[in-house]
Amino acid sequence: MKTPSRRAAGRVVTAAVEPAISVKLEDAPMSEIAHALASGRLNATALTGAYIARIEAYDRNGPVLNAVRALNPDALSIAGKLDETKPSAKQPLAGIPILLKDNIATGDRQSTTAGSLALEGARARDDATIVKLLRDAGAVILGKANLMEFANMLAIDMPAGYSSLGGQVKNPYAPALMNDHGIPVVSPGGSSSGSAVAVAAGLCAASIGTETSGSLLHPASLNGLVTVKPTVGLISRAGILPLAHSQDTAGPMTRTVRDAAILLNVLAAGDPLDPATQEQRRPADYTAGLARDAMKGARIGVPSDPADPLNDCYYGKLPPKSAKLMAEAIKALEDLGAAIVRASMPTAGWIGGPGTTMAVLNRNPLSEHKGTVARPPVVFLYELKHDLNLYLRDWATNTDIKTIADIVAFNAANADKALRFGQDYFLAAELTRGDLSEREYKSARAMDLLSARTRGMDAYMNQHKLDAVLFPGAGGAMIAARAGYPSVMVPGGFVSGTTDGKDTPDYPLGVTFAGRAWSEHKLLRLAYAYEQASNMRKPPPGLPAL
Repeated sequence: MKTPSRRAAGRVVTAAVEPAISVKLEDAPMSEIAHALASGRLNATALTGAYIARIEAYDRNGPVLNAVRALNPDALSIAGKLDETKPSAKQPLAGIPILLKDNIATGDRQSTTAGSLALEGARARDDATIVKLLRDAGAVILGKANLMEFANMLAIDMPAGYSSLGGQVKNPYAPALMNDHGIPVVSPGGSSSGSAVAVAAGLCAASIGTETSGSLLHPASLNGLVTVKPTVGLISRAGILPLAHSQDTAGPMTRTVRDAAILLNVLAAGDPLDPATQEQRRPADYTAGLARDAMKGARIGVPSDPADPLNDCYYGKLPPKSAKLMAEAIKALEDLGAAIVRASMPTAGWIGGPGTTMAVLNRNPLSEHKGTVARPPVVFLYELKHDLNLYLRDWATNTDIKTIADIVAFNAANADKALRFGQDYFLAAELTRGDLSEREYKSARAMDLLSARTRGMDAYMNQHKLDAVLFPGAGGAMIAARAGYPSVMVPGGFVSGTTDGKDTPDYPLGVTFAGRAWSEHKLLRLAYAYEQASNMRKPPPGLPAL
């Protein structure tokens, strides 16, 4: 039996609902869903149809979360072909619906747009490498998740989760918008906001996002999720619409640490199309060793020394509720047997070196800071033009857009729709040569590594003999990202209110374990021990089973 057709993303999709769904999709871990598929209590068609129904109910209607930019028109057909295939060691994701951030190329009927009106309808010549790995593992590519346009490198002060093509993503824990400009009162997070909201709201089993500096960690924190921001080079970036190759990476967004480890097993693979993966180091199985006692004896750095308050940039300015949450998290780690080392991060590590930022005038008509100077990273602006032009040349099809200059021109010609918040970063990027030959770019990249890696994370972890560094929320995203080092986020609890005094419902705040290159396995083990002891994740209210 089939339900009536449901219209999603401009396409009619028929959602099958038999056999009965035997798991709580609004909160079920991916591993539980895999077990239901393997045992025959569920099949891929019913599962995919049920997620499509939830997208219709909560993403297109109800609170209108707007996390899913478009469904894959072939999702149910793919699922039907997998109905008799059970999850196994060879195909651990068989029949499991996964959403992709809409900067990840698929060589099918779906478009890959980065949320830009300029790329509406643009397709890709082939699947990104990670999409091939997901398909080989049996995943059903459910669709493309909305995102912050061009991964938050188009306009100064663009609201998190907004794109000119996809509109505004909402936080499922606090979906209210401000009346004046339709901007969320509580942010849905960084550029992978749609990927995060979809998982938090039970619209897919898991999703894939990307990060350059905080775009996995911010949305995971604010949506109560687990994510892994991997070492640059662990996961291939081939076929992912870029921001800056020095720091870009993809990563899983899940409800549990075990689920993140399962996905990392699939995604972490060498790829001749991405030279950064040539130095990759990984264990055979990221789920091995996930144990409740993994925290025992670990040395965890807390970059907050009460005797050095002026250098306390990570904990010193936390709002009271966030500070209380982190104090409870630190106490939980001590109870689990960790040795807590309180010492501020070396100043040279978090301030950054000279010449690492670039002055860009803020012309955003809706920004409170219009007319002031923003200072984005030099590396981002220079690599953006170089990397995006290569993607448009080598991957994009079905579009007349071939360069970043074409995007700037399109946006200017369609400013009423495309430039609600301007394009100041793109204008600055277009002024660079685009070949990365400039002396200032090379200097900035060297200084980023010197500050964040050599004088920052390396110096801190070496001095105190640490296994990991604990950051509140996504507060440590920048230093780990500039170093190219991994971070694992896990739910830490709930806070409320905004920095400007607005009352809000409770929404999540995560805790981050960051470490050295290729230490994902260790960080996952630490995060798992904390997760099992604290059990802080709760699904968003008001999104029950259908």
